Amino acid sequence: MSYELVWFKRDLRWQDHAALAKASQRGPVRCVYIVEPELWRQPDAALQHFEFIRESLQALDDALRLQGGCLEVHTGELPDVLSRIWRDAHFQQLHSHQETGNRFTYARDLRVGAWCREHNISWQEYPQFGVVRGLKNRNLWQAAWQRHMTAPVHHVGELRFWQTPFTGIPHNEYCRPSAIQAPVHLQHNPPLRQRGGRPLAMATLNSFLRARSLGYRGGISSPLSAPDACSRLSAYLAWGCISMREVVQGTRAHLDQMPSQSGRHHAGLTAFISRLYWHCHFIQKLESEPAIEWQNMHRGYDSLREHDFNEAHFEALKNARTGWPMVDACVVMLRETGWLNFRMRAMLVSVAAYPLWLHWRPVGEWLATQFLDYEPGIHWSQMQMQSGTTGINTTRVYNPIKQAQDHDPEGRFVRQWLPALRRVPDTWLFEPWQMPPTLQEGLGVFVSSEMSTDPGSTLAQPVVDLVQATRTAKQLLHSRRQTAEVKAGKKAVIDKHASRKTFGVRSTARRTSLSEPIVKQQIGFDF
Repeated sequence: MSYELVWFKRDLRWQDHAALAKASQRGPVRCVYIVEPELWRQPDAALQHFEFIRESLQALDDALRLQGGCLEVHTGELPDVLSRIWRDAHFQQLHSHQETGNRFTYARDLRVGAWCREHNISWQEYPQFGVVRGLKNRNLWQAAWQRHMTAPVHHVGELRFWQTPFTGIPHNEYCRPSAIQAPVHLQHNPPLRQRGGRPLAMATLNSFLRARSLGYRGGISSPLSAPDACSRLSAYLAWGCISMREVVQGTRAHLDQMPSQSGRHHAGLTAFISRLYWHCHFIQKLESEPAIEWQNMHRGYDSLREHDFNEAHFEALKNARTGWPMVDACVVMLRETGWLNFRMRAMLVSVAAYPLWLHWRPVGEWLATQFLDYEPGIHWSQMQMQSGTTGINTTRVYNPIKQAQDHDPEGRFVRQWLPALRRVPDTWLFEPWQMPPTLQEGLGVFVSSEMSTDPGSTLAQPVVDLVQATRTAKQLLHSRRQTAEVKAGKKAVIDKHASRKTFGVRSTARRTSLSEPIVKQQIGFDF
């Protein structure tokens, strides 16, 4: 008996799953996930990603088994695995969601497409987010996003599964999610990271809509309040445990049910929906131009930082030894939890790009392994925006001392993650290198450029003079920005990537038609 093959990738759920829903309408389904060894050798892969996926696969397999089926987990490279499955039993069509991933998955999908054509197999790919494949320009993108988010969710009803002839498949061809082994070379699995699976995704969404979103407005900037005030859905969206459409529609439904006096709560959820729009806006950039993963969005910035890369500065950043407490505390939190709020992420990239003068690509590869919610489209677009290589957005330079004063004025965050600061008086908290040597001696806390095995008594000396290094970096960037080459290339970047989002405005101008609204156009990258 023939069947429909459903290939799960970054879409580890069983509801609002277009590929599963459409395949099940055609006939029996066979569900597979493929562990690709070469994918896990890429520099943006980490053990925490693998473990989160394994937990999500287990939840998916449990749900499928309740309907009499299962999720097969195969190991190998594509399209070799497809060939093995094809030899075992021919399938009618291959179904999957579109993926806007890294350079490896882009090339892999080209190979899969070639294999399907060679075997006369129809490969049906379905949109995963409000991202449009083959988009010519951004003029109609907002309308396409709205159509996707307002369309009915794909309710996957009772499934019919292909009955696997177990005697025809070698025992080691596939296994249950609980039995797969992580590649031995993978590193970094934060002890306090979020766990995977659709049930946890739905619980996180519900807790945010009902209670935690009360603190969204005003609470998402500080690393103290953000872990609770933010939705915390980013990892579940990145790995597809829940769909973007489910989140948008669930939030809108909750807004419709809220009483009129809930002004702050309503404002928070409205702002949240706006950020969901920008989620897809940034992924669309990588979909439209995959090369922004490895080359400057505006080629006029080539060679700006590449040849001055300071490895010692990079090691200081990765080891939480920059000497600026807010930066180092954020690195430690990220190392322990796999998560950091957006403003602090922007600050880390800004510090790397300006006072440390590091090119965004190596920094981006490292941060990709640190972020549990690594989403390539958002990640690489943001790395370039915060580093100033898009060519059109305003230069964003975050002063880590000011960020600490604004968002951690009592020093609770930096003291939580940097034990040595617990003995430092408030006066010196955000600039401990200014403490007199006699005070350091009395406190038993020493500022040093040397590595120490005792984090409770040693703080790092700043690797550079913050003010001078930042000033020099901005001068270098702005001087490049004024060149004829950069100015000439600006329009092309705007045409390809800038937002066309429109907003209604008040005006005394006469309309040519009562049904024609007066609008203004926003073109930019910013939230």
